[in-house]
Parts: sequence; C-alpha cells; structure tokens
Amino acid sequence: MASTETTGPVTGTTGTGSGTTGLRKESEGPGDGQDLAGLEAGLDALETSAGPGRTPLRQVLTQKVLPPLTAVLLVLVVWQALVSFEVVDDPSKLPSPSAVWDEVRAAWVQGTLLDYIWTSVSRGLLGFLFALAIGTPLGLVVARVRFIRAAIGPILSGLQSLPSVAWVPPAVLWLGLENKMMYAVILLGAVPSIANGLVSGVDQVPPLFLRAGRTLGASGLHHTWHIVLPAALPGYLAGLKQGWAFSWRSLMAAEIIASSPELGVGLGQLLENGRNASSMPMIFLAIFLILIVGIAIDLLIFSPLERRVLRGRGLLVRS
Repeated sequence: MASTETTGPVTGTTGTGSGTTGLRKESEGPGDGQDLAGLEAGLDALETSAGPGRTPLRQVLTQKVLPPLTAVLLVLVVWQALVSFEVVDDPSKLPSPSAVWDEVRAAWVQGTLLDYIWTSVSRGLLGFLFALAIGTPLGLVVARVRFIRAAIGPILSGLQSLPSVAWVPPAVLWLGLENKMMYAVILLGAVPSIANGLVSGVDQVPPLFLRAGRTLGASGLHHTWHIVLPAALPGYLAGLKQGWAFSWRSLMAAEIIASSPELGVGLGQLLENGRNASSMPMIFLAIFLILIVGIAIDLLIFSPLERRVLRGRGLLVRS
C-alpha cells in the first residue's frame, strides 16, 4: 500500500510535470508566433523602404531631370558669354549656339539629320551584338580553362589597351571600303572588353557558390548558365558597358578615316565633312550628336539593366 501510495503521487507529479511542460509549450507558442510576425513585419518594412516603389513626380523632376538641365543651361550660358564678350573673337574657332542651332535646323529641313544618326546607331548596335555573341563565350572559356587563359588572357588585355583607330588602316586594306570593314573594327575594339569583363566577373564569384551548385547537381553548361553567369553578372555588365563604349568609339574612328559613297554619311563622316568644309557649326553638330547618342544608349539600355541587377542583389537603396 505504501509503495502504491508512493507511486500514485509520483505518477501524479509526473503527470503534473507533463502538464506543466505542455502548458509551457502552449504558453510559448503564441509568443513565438508573435515574435515571428514582428520579424516578418520588420523585414517587410525594410523591403518597402528599400524597394522600388512609386517615386513622386515632383521628386523625379527635382532629383533626376532638373540637375542635368541645369548643367546644360550653365554650359550654354558660359558658351554664349564667351562669344558675346569676344573672349574667342574668331567665329571660325568658336561658333555661337545660335549658329549651331541653325545647322541643326538646316539638317532637319533637308531630312538628313535622322539619317546621320540612324546610319551610325544601326552600325554600332549591330556590331555590338556581334561582339556580344563572340566575346561572351570567349570570356567564359578564358575564365574557366587555365591553359587558354594563360595563352590568350594577356593578348586580350593588350588588345583592350590598343587604340581602336589603329585597326582602321589594316581593315580597309583587308576588307575594302564596305560595311564589313566597319563591323570588323567594332569587333576588334569591343570583343576584348566584353571578354575581360566576364573574366573579371567570374573571378569575383565566391567559391561557396560554385561548390553549392555542384552539391545541388549542377555541372557542365547547366552549372555555367545557372550558377556562374548569374553570379558574375555585375562584372559582366560592367564589361558590356565598356564594350559598348569601345564599339562606339571604334565606329566613329572608322567613319572619320574611311569615307565612301557606298558607306553613307554617319556621324563620324559628318564630323570629317565639317573639317573639310572648315565649318565649325557642322563640327559642333557632329560632336553633340555623338555625345547625345552615347548618353541615350547608356540611359535607355545599360542604366536600367544595372539598376535591375543591383536591386535583385539588395544593393540598390533609395535615398
């Protein structure tokens, strides 16, 4: 009886302990849920504050539109002041803004302004696409194969530092005064930049990502496409921007040096025509158009890509 009575309380105590444990778990359950809910709310708040969201129109105008317009107006004021106060008293050396505007209006009335722009832009974009198709696999091979990297890597770096204008004379002798000569100069200027940009991006991929991809079963092209390229995207994008800059400069050099009726009149040829005619307004017109096209391509293509990549990695924070 004693043992039975003793067992009873012990059993009861055990039951009470289990009940206490159960009550403790039940009492901690809602608290944990509240903590998780608070944590999720905090993360949502951070994502909301750092996310793209909708920017008020007034903020866009004051932060994105007004600064460049102010800079352009300041340049025009200084330019006009130099002409008005005869700091440069020879109009053949520094034309007035109105003279350049008259040149713009004359080209527009004649219907040649858009032709100048389209001739160069179409060549530049098509040549850049060719360079992209060649430079991307070349960069991957150089980055992943040690022997090829040791053999070709220094050559790519040397080609990248070589001025693009140096390729124009041999390209003319090899291919003649045709569009394929223009594309050859663009390729020789842009492919090394794109390939080197991708090599740099692959070099900066953390080894943990590569090991994690292999652990998950990725190998070969699947590993390259789903692991290496996404991880190397920031460096690759920087190489693409530099490749476009080299493409555009190479094309302008080719258009200035090589002229032919079959090639048409691009922006570089317009610049050379202004020099031959000693027309400083035409020269300024060509310079401004070359600058505007370069800025427009960056703002319309590369800047949105860069923002998307940075935002996808949590690196773009709205101020």
